[in-house]
Amino acid sequence: MRAPLTGRTRLTATATAVLLALPTLAACSGDDSQAADGTSPEEVLSEASTKLARTSGVDLTLSTPALPDGVAGIKEAAGTVTDAPAFEGTITVVFAGQTVDVPVVSVDDTVYAQLPFTPGWNKVNPKEYGAPDPSGLVGQDGFAGLLNLTDSPEAGESVRGGADNKEVLTTYSGTLPGDAMDAVIPSASGDSFDAEWQVSDDGELRKATLTGVFYPHTDPMTYTVEFADYGTEKDITAP
Repeated sequence: MRAPLTGRTRLTATATAVLLALPTLAACSGDDSQAADGTSPEEVLSEASTKLARTSGVDLTLSTPALPDGVAGIKEAAGTVTDAPAFEGTITVVFAGQTVDVPVVSVDDTVYAQLPFTPGWNKVNPKEYGAPDPSGLVGQDGFAGLLNLTDSPEAGESVRGGADNKEVLTTYSGTLPGDAMDAVIPSASGDSFDAEWQVSDDGELRKATLTGVFYPHTDPMTYTVEFADYGTEKDITAP
């Protein structure tokens, strides 16, 4: 028959249990310097960059809750980007005080748009509307490049995300140089931007949250970009 625990014995047993639990607690809280398998944040973001740049296609959505007052620029974008490179989708722009959804096709370094009150498709310069050439958003001149430019990235918490929240995503945060951000928003004027990346266990970028001064003489704001359906294949042609 086991002897009853004395007060000192109970204290010793409790302390031992706490010490044994510490490695588990540390593993759950995340490590700022490397993942559980020893991979550094820089290596994780580099792998995510490579997978994004090499995919045949991906569905992308970009959004912000609101643009600063009086600013002409991009509020939302949604479509498919392929490795042609090409893009087909819709860009929502705020221009001359109005919010307009504009169907867009970008292929062979030319951007076509169905502009309001204008019949058919027209060749446009997206920078005139504060928007990038969307066909370049995925490659090394876009988000794939930004991943590698992240300064002092740190691993953070794990969150649920992806399709139907079925994936576990690890968050990596750092800063980006201001002169790199015009690939996403041509008017970007901040000296640096805060970046938060969410990467899946298989090394695919699922979500980017970017905060800083995207438009001259305005307060910092945030754009959120989500990536889904890696490996999409779509033949995008000029309209």
